[in-house]
Amino acid sequence: MYGWIFRTLPGPRWLRIILSMVLALVGVAMLMLFVFPRVSQFTPLTDSTIGSP
Repeated sequence: MYGWIFRTLPGPRWLRIILSMVLALVGVAMLMLFVFPRVSQFTPLTDSTIGSP
């Protein structure tokens, strides 16, 4: 899949490297801004049991 994306991007090698890095950063930003906050309400990772009776 990554090879297909790299081959599909236009331009010389240096431009494809920059574009693939930008695509990766946009993907991570979308996960951090939209996906993970919505999923976090369903995970009990923020519930603390320290100090509970």
